[in-house]
Amino acid sequence: MADPHDAPAAAAVRPAALLGWRLLALLYDLFPALALWMLAASLFVVAFTINGHTTHENIAPFSTWQWALWACCWVLTGLYATWSWRRGGQTLGMRPWRIAVTGDDVQAPSLPSLWVRYAVASVSLGLAGLGFWWALIDRDRLTWHDRASGTRMIRRPKR
Repeated sequence: MADPHDAPAAAAVRPAALLGWRLLALLYDLFPALALWMLAASLFVVAFTINGHTTHENIAPFSTWQWALWACCWVLTGLYATWSWRRGGQTLGMRPWRIAVTGDDVQAPSLPSLWVRYAVASVSLGLAGLGFWWALIDRDRLTWHDRASGTRMIRRPKR
C-alpha cells in the first residue's frame, strides 16, 4: 500500500488538472458570470436613473458609478466561484471537464483560502494569464492561485 504522503503516488491517484482543461472551464464559466454582470448592470442603471439622471444618459466611463459596478461584478463572480468550489468543488464550467478544486490535503478548502484563490486568479488574468501559464513550467503543474491558496485542481475519473 502506498504512503498517502508520497507525492508521486498521490499524483497517480489524483492527476493534476491540465492547463487546457482549466482554460476551457474558465471559458465556459464566462456565461454564468455574464448573466450575473448583466443583472448587476441592470440594477445599476435603475439606481443611476433614480438618482436624477435621464433614461438616455449612460454611466460615464471611469466614474464612481462605473467603478462601483466593476467592483460589484467582481464580488458577484467571486461569490459564484467560491460558493461553487465550497459546495461541491466545481463551478458549472468545471463539471463537463471533470475538474475540481480541493485543498492540498484533498479535503474541502476553507472559504478564506478560496477567496485568496479567486483574488490571485483575478490578478493573474489581469496580467494576461501569467499565473495560469506558470503551470506549464511548475514542477507540480500548479498555478499562482493554487500555490497562494493551498489548493489544487484535480481531474476526477469517469464514472
